[in-house]
Amino acid sequence: MNLWPPFRGAGIRVTRISADYREVDVTLKLGLLNRNYFGTHFGGSLYAMTDPFPALMMFRNLGSDYVVWDKAGVIRYVTPGRGTVHARMRLDPRAVERARAATANGDRHEPTFTVHVVDDEGGIVAIVEKTLHIRRLPEGRRASGASPARRKAA
Repeated sequence: MNLWPPFRGAGIRVTRISADYREVDVTLKLGLLNRNYFGTHFGGSLYAMTDPFPALMMFRNLGSDYVVWDKAGVIRYVTPGRGTVHARMRLDPRAVERARAATANGDRHEPTFTVHVVDDEGGIVAIVEKTLHIRRLPEGRRASGASPARRKAA
């Protein structure tokens, strides 16, 4: 993931993904390419460092019988980010079970996950909330993990 252009260009580094995709750690050092006019972290980079992970973590834990999309995202800035910032994302196994139970009859489930972006001292720089859209696919269909555009091009 570190070679993915949006991460590479912003200087975002994925430092750890657990084998079960329930834990992801990401860092972002302040540099010339991710600094805003005021010399602190550009807010878009702070958001981007968390953006794909709640959906990816949930999809990898639910499996290909489910569709998992981002529905909404909100970032609240708490303190200007300076130096290196970190995001530790954790997926509680109970959230996976709640999603399975809520979608068992074909209903959609839209949980919200909160991620804190913190500085080296643990101070909160930003709070990101990601709302997911989760639905179990009908029998006989499986999610490919590829975007609709990629599926059409194939």
